[in-house]
Amino acid sequence: MAATDEFYSAAGNDRLSSRQIDELIGIARGVAADGGLNQSEVEFLQKWLAASADLSDQPIIRVLYDRINAVLSDGIADEDECRDLLTTLNAFSSRDFELGELLKATTLPLCDPAPTLMFDGRSYCFTGTFNFGQRKACEAAVGERGGRCGSLTQKTNVLVIGLYATESWKHSSFGNKILKAAEMRSQGIPIAIVSEQHWAGHL
Repeated sequence: MAATDEFYSAAGNDRLSSRQIDELIGIARGVAADGGLNQSEVEFLQKWLAASADLSDQPIIRVLYDRINAVLSDGIADEDECRDLLTTLNAFSSRDFELGELLKATTLPLCDPAPTLMFDGRSYCFTGTFNFGQRKACEAAVGERGGRCGSLTQKTNVLVIGLYATESWKHSSFGNKILKAAEMRSQGIPIAIVSEQHWAGHL
């Protein structure tokens, strides 16, 4: 193929991908418009993404597709899974998604220096969207090492923030949990706030 042909082919593919991403953004806005997701909407998204195989080289699309496949791996999109997926879709459809880029410590109240993490007998809470897998998988990894997981309380030892987030995390559905943990810490409650990357390094 001549260089000019390669250029026009690449340019055509870029336009195609851009148009389909725009279409997906429209779909994401549509299904998230009522502030909730249900089983049929998640299944519809899965089918649309599966039919758009040529988007597989787009990191954002690939992670979104993998996340939806994980949600539906047991055939059921439960309430927690739908809530997490809704946060992801809202961020994606507003083009505010910094997918694959860990937010810098200056924008998140992470412990500095990050502490050494122990699991046995320790209580963990997870918030955000994780590269490791669904929140259930993260919680299972803690449970296998003798720890426990649950909601954020004064007895929580570690809050883990997922790798994928938006710059406007304070206004996201999981931002309240991060702010609450930071406030607890400022009041002298010994809670560690760490990134998924730091947590995963201790597994």
